[in-house]
Amino acid sequence: MIRSRTLRLTPSPTMTNQANPNPRSDPNAVVFAGDGEPHTPESTIARLNTLLEEGKLSPDNYSDGGTVTELETRMAEELGKEAAIWMPTGTMANIIGLREHCGTNARVVLQEQSHIYQDEGDALSRLCSINAVPLAPNRPYFTDDELKETFRLSTTGRVLNPVGAVSIESPVRRQAGQITPWDEMIAVTDLCHEEEIPVHLDGARLYMMSAATRIPVKQYTALFDSVYVSSYKYFGAPFGGILAGTSDFIEGLFNDRRMFGGGIPFGYLAAGLSLAGFEGFVEKFAESFAKAEELFESLNEINGIQVRKFEHGSNIFELILDGVDADGLVKNLIGDGIVLNWPNAEWPVPLLHVNSSILRRTNEEIVAAFAESVGRS
Repeated sequence: MIRSRTLRLTPSPTMTNQANPNPRSDPNAVVFAGDGEPHTPESTIARLNTLLEEGKLSPDNYSDGGTVTELETRMAEELGKEAAIWMPTGTMANIIGLREHCGTNARVVLQEQSHIYQDEGDALSRLCSINAVPLAPNRPYFTDDELKETFRLSTTGRVLNPVGAVSIESPVRRQAGQITPWDEMIAVTDLCHEEEIPVHLDGARLYMMSAATRIPVKQYTALFDSVYVSSYKYFGAPFGGILAGTSDFIEGLFNDRRMFGGGIPFGYLAAGLSLAGFEGFVEKFAESFAKAEELFESLNEINGIQVRKFEHGSNIFELILDGVDADGLVKNLIGDGIVLNWPNAEWPVPLLHVNSSILRRTNEEIVAAFAESVGRS
């Protein structure tokens, strides 16, 4: 363990005295954007100082050993899997995991709206010689009937093209956090197991889904052969994530990680922040979600505002405005220390993301700020 009295890093003047500071960085702001509380350079350094003083930072050897291994062991247990490996990015976790599952088979079935298909630069095909087969265009999930037909087509054509793996992203970021319904998830994973085709969960926001559905995390992960969970979206790390599965699946993946450029030094800094952020997170987020449900009922009593829940949603809700100028509302709310992610090029109306920053203010204060801002909009 590294032990020291403290590590004191002093932010530069340009860091602390910027004009027009980001309102999300205000430690008292309620930020209806993102899955976790926003962090600043100052707050990150402060958290690292605390970990250092407590002896909770142990160096790794190019992402092997130290606090990185401690995080892997802890998260494997939390996810109900035999083993886990830390990856510096979610993209790398997904790609390496699917590459391992596929072996010599060259097809992965996934959602057309998934991060892997839309936002990872065709890495499956360009780096792994694996073809992505997208289903459910512009929808958050595909059905077992759609998947069954895809399996049939892959084995009945003039050339055999068997599916090597199936990937399910849930919640789906591009679909405002909508999820694959539990019954459909069971049907799809059961079909994969019957066909002996590995199934992977891109569960970057798994804990958001679990809080919304009240289905335990391990109940979700038990359906899948492997799972990826982000450690930076809401555990407070600057980067990184966990890929978990059986011991046989994980064994040797540190070589693949290094081959893809992910065996980075100093991974223990991100791993230590992840471990610290995980402590008490489940309980804190459950409290945040319950508070949000009560808050949204009160907001719906304000003329011109309706907070709408998706049928199969997670921690993201639509803010429907009637006769209220969205730009004006957002500007007025910022003045009251409440931040909305608007404008949003990916969604036609403002979205309210629930995270633990909602605990910074009482519901009465938040409702009053919305009511006053609507009146001024």
